Amino acid sequence: MTYIPNPSRYKNMPYRRCGKSGLMLPAVSLGLWHNFGAIDNLENARAILKLAFDSGITHFDLANNYGPPAGSAEETFGKIFKDDFKNYRDELIISTKAGWGMWDGPYGDWGSKKYLVASLDQSLKRMGLDYVDIFYHHRPDPETPLEETMGALDLIVRQGKALYVGISSYSASETEAAISVLNRLGTPCLIHQPKYSMFDRWVEGGLLDVLGDNGVGCIPFSPLAQGLLTNKYLKGIPEGSRAASHRGNGAIEEDAITDDKIAKVIKLNDLALKRGQNLAQMALSWILKDDRITSVLIGVSKPEQVTDSIKCLENISFSKEELEIINAILE
Repeated sequence: MTYIPNPSRYKNMPYRRCGKSGLMLPAVSLGLWHNFGAIDNLENARAILKLAFDSGITHFDLANNYGPPAGSAEETFGKIFKDDFKNYRDELIISTKAGWGMWDGPYGDWGSKKYLVASLDQSLKRMGLDYVDIFYHHRPDPETPLEETMGALDLIVRQGKALYVGISSYSASETEAAISVLNRLGTPCLIHQPKYSMFDRWVEGGLLDVLGDNGVGCIPFSPLAQGLLTNKYLKGIPEGSRAASHRGNGAIEEDAITDDKIAKVIKLNDLALKRGQNLAQMALSWILKDDRITSVLIGVSKPEQVTDSIKCLENISFSKEELEIINAILE
């Protein structure tokens, strides 16, 4: 049956300008890091993507190594795109990345021009696309000159294989340097994708200031600390969770779920309930309260989690007292 998107999909999703660019992103975007690999159910993945788009989520975020196995999330997306989304390409923001190990030998990892150009060519084939909207360098490369890595991003835009470029997991000083090189080349840095959650606040130590000062967008990943900031682990590690499944590929491991963390999660959950939210919704709202944040990436394993996550948008303001309580819990 032909997929026809919800005609009112744009009514309830706010869109935020990405830095000083012309691009608007939905306040909530969908990441395909987990649950879209070859080991996962294709029809579940299809249902998630359709419900996301029906809800106004126009941005789908991938990377060359998402799976498992590496590359399979892009292949899964490519199949679903061909069947259901091809007619809506111009309503979608599709991003991918390269920077982690992808194939054997010296040209399948890090930040050389050789690797980045080849990796994007492979990604486009897997997804069945002519171009991506955003292409990221996935992590800084300490060995390759920054000018070469940023030069590769500039080349990719000039080749028409990406409309915009970004970086991920760069420190504040590395980000400032990358922005400077890209500005000089004439292909500005659109966006930075850092890890950021209540349990991992490193971006507050200078990165958000650099992005705000330079008009660069920010789209945090792992805002729920890979499930820790949800109701899932309030009573220990449930069967079938990421922590119990040992998926690898960056999924949360059991040793990350400490008694101290659970104690904090319980206190945060109490505050969330007072705000009329569940813990996950509050954790997403807490990130979106900062106007330097363009969008927040959610990862879901079932369609109903999309609907649940989007409810965070019903209350993204925090009183001074609430913020003080959160800071005290997290200390």
